[in-house]
Amino acid sequence: MLGDDAELTTAVRAAQDGDETAFRTVYRAVHPRLLGYVRTLVGDPDAEDVASETWLQIARDLDRFSGDADRFRGWAARIARNRALDHIRMRGRRPAIGGDESELAGRAAESDTAGEALEALTTDCTLSLIARLPQDQAEAVVLRVVVGLDAKSAAETLGKRAGAVRTAAHRGLKRLAELLGEDPESAGVLEALPPQREPRGGAVASARVTHTGARTQKDM
Repeated sequence: MLGDDAELTTAVRAAQDGDETAFRTVYRAVHPRLLGYVRTLVGDPDAEDVASETWLQIARDLDRFSGDADRFRGWAARIARNRALDHIRMRGRRPAIGGDESELAGRAAESDTAGEALEALTTDCTLSLIARLPQDQAEAVVLRVVVGLDAKSAAETLGKRAGAVRTAAHRGLKRLAELLGEDPESAGVLEALPPQREPRGGAVASARVTHTGARTQKDM
């Protein structure tokens, strides 16, 4: 593990020991990408509320988490997906991406360049393009490219095989390229995307954790 991932892993473990500054570091590193994922599920008007609920649960359950930066991103994404499903059921609305609530509920709920990609993908224009993808492709693209999960973690989030997620992400990116090609003003968006993450060898030993109190977004 190098660079940002190592720093995020250190921050997560410090946050588990009650370090509020470390928790804010984790929040700032993960929140923008997580918000992008939530937006693909519930739409922009409700995304902030669902993301806030997600972080409240993350703070509450942080002592139960064990793992490194990659595993934390996957864990956070599963929580976000559950909160999004709850929101969809409560409002009686369809998800923002293709498909319907029954399709979502039927599945298990469990780099500086990336910053440029994130900025591009959070524009209304690009999110609307992602919303035009089939549901499996849209979620795979956002989880792998925006949230930064490897295929295994994305598969765990979606309740699918890693190979199926890789295929869906590949097809989704290919379709996005076609859609962007139809809009010359958006031609540079796809080139800004970071490569899909692949698992790195070697496991990181999990640290012993202690309970930490819930935090609100205003403290972050």
